[in-house]
Amino acid sequence: MRVLLDENLPQRLRLHLAGHEVVTTAYQGWAGWSNGALVRAADELAFDILITADQGLNYQQSLMGRKIAVVVLSTNKSSVVLANVAKILTAISAAKPGSFSLVDITTREER
Repeated sequence: MRVLLDENLPQRLRLHLAGHEVVTTAYQGWAGWSNGALVRAADELAFDILITADQGLNYQQSLMGRKIAVVVLSTNKSSVVLANVAKILTAISAAKPGSFSLVDITTREER
């Protein structure tokens, strides 16, 4: 799958998503873009998944008629994200076009 990794996540995550073509928003030249522009551009360039920690994105953007899926992580803390790669990979595999999914990876201490 073609995965776009949002700028609010640790960029090293891309190295841990084996089996997927992972590109960062910074690499695409899209750092700082609004969520609407980002989703639209990613969908137009045939990315399958956008991974972000922006938990408001599902309230701000509609994916109706889009092919891209959005996977939202519950935190962007690098150590927590990298410790939960298996959960993230499971969410990528389960994602359907036009869907949002939340992956709760927060630890008990962070709640």
